[in-house]
Amino acid sequence: MSAYRLRKWALTHKHPYGRDIPSQQISDLMGSIDEASKMNFFRRQAKRRAEKEYLAFDTTSISSYSELIKLAKYGKNKEGDHLPQVNFALLYGEVSRLPVYFRKLTGNTADVSLIRNLMLDIDFLDMKKLSFVMGRGFYSEKNISDLMKRHHKFLIGIRCGLKIARKHLDEIRGERMISWENYHDDVGLYAMSFTDEWDYREEQPRTGKCICDKRRVYVHIYFNDQRCTDERLSFARYLTCLQDELKSGRKTDGHMKDYDKYFIVTETPKRGLHIVPKGDAIRERQRDFGYFVLLTNGIKNPVEAIKLYRVRDLIEKAFANLKERLDMRRMSVSSSENFEGKLFVQFLALIYLSYIKKQMDEKGLYKKYTMQTLLDDLDIIELYQQPGRAHHLSEITKKQIALYDAMGVPFPK
Repeated sequence: MSAYRLRKWALTHKHPYGRDIPSQQISDLMGSIDEASKMNFFRRQAKRRAEKEYLAFDTTSISSYSELIKLAKYGKNKEGDHLPQVNFALLYGEVSRLPVYFRKLTGNTADVSLIRNLMLDIDFLDMKKLSFVMGRGFYSEKNISDLMKRHHKFLIGIRCGLKIARKHLDEIRGERMISWENYHDDVGLYAMSFTDEWDYREEQPRTGKCICDKRRVYVHIYFNDQRCTDERLSFARYLTCLQDELKSGRKTDGHMKDYDKYFIVTETPKRGLHIVPKGDAIRERQRDFGYFVLLTNGIKNPVEAIKLYRVRDLIEKAFANLKERLDMRRMSVSSSENFEGKLFVQFLALIYLSYIKKQMDEKGLYKKYTMQTLLDDLDIIELYQQPGRAHHLSEITKKQIALYDAMGVPFPK
């Protein structure tokens, strides 16, 4: 709920504070949430899910107008905002479909550098032998070794150009990969899998001695016809754009490397401007269109792996809920303490929203309701209270009782 709506809500709903909540009271509440209390909550939350499910991990950015938030820095903004930002990392349960843990980060922190701090947080929270699903922005050799060192399972997207992916992809690209026996209709993809060995390296902190070992991993390679077509069309349009810019003489700074990469440009007084595409460079770029690769140390079956990897969509929806329904697209607070408190309160609200969405999905309620119309139907139950008399509720309909049952919550009596 947006803060500006809280006053009206407080006047029309029964809540522990019992009266209008002034802005100063909200600020005091946000500032009173200390780090020890949050860590205690995260520990309890983690124990309910540890070792029971894969946890999706991803980040988003929250822009800020405030100059009081030390973490707000200019960085790569995923929504194109030209404002200082705070990065927000979230762990999200694949089975429970509920948030587990969040971490705030400086706005200029790169995704690939987050895994080490995440591992330290997890050690602090006593979360052992977890399983993670991550996008390819989190891949590095050190991150994989760190996950293995702590005996965590992982499923991570990797670039086709990496050595561990390339050696298998070069063997199967084309007809061997794109054949009927490799097609899986339930996921709409061609898939092949390989068992490989990871060159594990661990440097002992005290002695500096490096431990080298081989660890088993699985490389799952996929091909998507539609993705291939889309990438070819997009690249063709991009090449046409580059050619037009070269012909007109209106070059773009961000395209300078690609002019030289994909074209040979000569100009003479007699023949004028002559632009020749570099066929080898263009074919090199096109050969991986439609392919993508997953690396894991825990899932042998490629179909199971891609189904699990697609669960990452849930975390994108969680970020959308944070920014849209919970008014976190822009952060404007009066102090750093209030920022910390508001972030935690919004995380708690996200747990409730995620639970409601999960129940609505499982009970098929989206056929009749949106989340807002469902909440509105329950919000019309009224409490009648007169001095010296027992309170009573307005009539609760069978439809409302059914909604409480669907949410797994006892209806009010």
